[in-house]
Amino acid sequence: MAKDTPPRWDRRMHQRLSRGEAAALGELYDRYASLVHGLAHRVLDDDDAADRVTREVFGHVWEKPDTYDPKQGSIRSWVAKVTQRLAVQRLRRTEAEAYEARGEGSAEELEQKISRVSVAARADYIVRSMPTPLWDALELAYFQRRDYRQTAADLGVTEDEARRRLRLGLQLLSTANAQAGSGSSPPDNGRSL
Repeated sequence: MAKDTPPRWDRRMHQRLSRGEAAALGELYDRYASLVHGLAHRVLDDDDAADRVTREVFGHVWEKPDTYDPKQGSIRSWVAKVTQRLAVQRLRRTEAEAYEARGEGSAEELEQKISRVSVAARADYIVRSMPTPLWDALELAYFQRRDYRQTAADLGVTEDEARRRLRLGLQLLSTANAQAGSGSSPPDNGRSL
């Protein structure tokens, strides 16, 4: 399969959405609603606002399926990108209104808060989407305080493989700050920080 070719499920789903199949939207919702709500909640820290963003995201997917570009990643990544964009827009609006009502704070403080929230949401998303072998290595090394030799022994892999997994996991996490503003997002596995 060519590098730019999306997985078969993504291609079929995009085609079905483009044809206006309501069942496709239902299937997409079943598959990604918890991801969307979780990301929106991570940004907004409010269940009701996360619910509204979830509805907005699936409304966008239904009304504008052609905004999905398979060359930019999977449908999951596209849905996550739309979620982050809409959640940040809502946060920006609500925080700006709150700052205005209180008569305190500045636009710079608001943008710093939004940036911090975006980075945290992206880091959480990366951790939850990380392939299991990378996550297992990071968990042993950083949460259980194992060095790479102990991590290798616990995982039953070579020391070189343990170092590789740790390095790749950390490289993925390092993209959280660099790409939070761009909105690109990897897939989800249901993990959280």
